[in-house]
Amino acid sequence: MSSTILPRRQRSRLQSKIPVKTTKSTGTFNVLEAARQSDRNPIFIYASTNKVYGGMDEVDVVEQGTRYAYQDKPLGIDETAPLDFHSPYGCSKGAGDQYTRDYARIYGLRSVVARQSCIFGPRQFGTEDQGWLAWFFIAAAKNQPLTVYGDGKQVRDLLYIDDLLDFYDLAVENIERVKGKIYNVGGGPENSMSVWSELKPHIDGLFQRQVSADYAPWRPGDQRIYVSDIRRAAMDLGWRPKTDLQEGLARLYEWVQELLGAASPQDLEKKAALMYR
Repeated sequence: MSSTILPRRQRSRLQSKIPVKTTKSTGTFNVLEAARQSDRNPIFIYASTNKVYGGMDEVDVVEQGTRYAYQDKPLGIDETAPLDFHSPYGCSKGAGDQYTRDYARIYGLRSVVARQSCIFGPRQFGTEDQGWLAWFFIAAAKNQPLTVYGDGKQVRDLLYIDDLLDFYDLAVENIERVKGKIYNVGGGPENSMSVWSELKPHIDGLFQRQVSADYAPWRPGDQRIYVSDIRRAAMDLGWRPKTDLQEGLARLYEWVQELLGAASPQDLEKKAALMYR
């Protein structure tokens, strides 16, 4: 079995986030306990992540011109895929994922787990580590350097924030039918895109210039491709993404331009500072 040693820069960034991830899993447990002890019979929706599936090295993948593709999973990954927490983030989210599921099974808590793929939209103050799509747009608008880890052909399915909120609403409205269930919630195959090879032309078109990026080594656990199979949510809730990917990217671009379209350098500095709170 081979292992990957992170470069010093990536290793120190990962280590600095471990206390935050520990707080995340403990915090989820504390909120679940509060919900269990409440006499109000609350509803608990847990925002999990596709990272609970790990690197998915066991899934057959083929390399194509601008992207990776599943060899025999045209509809994506469903909820029966084995869990394989990878990285402090994956472990912390996975712990909350399983706690939430078990509180429904053991205590009857009205809970639902949403294993979310790449969510994006206005007011996403993205960074290199979280909210990467918004970060690409923000960095491009500010002429800041962009780094692509891997070859840029790794694929994600993208889901606009309004469509995620529609899923939450439907889960709450139908909680007696879906409590205790887990759903993969993403854009699905129709809203999938490689993170740089296919995204770059869209960014170039919106900004009307060539946006460049530097390349860095793959990060451990980074999936060559992750696309959600969203059939369970469609069957149980009648939910499907409504926002076209092109429209969602245009809305994100408009918000970033509005955010950075400050009247003065001082105003710009204040708005930019919001991104790093």
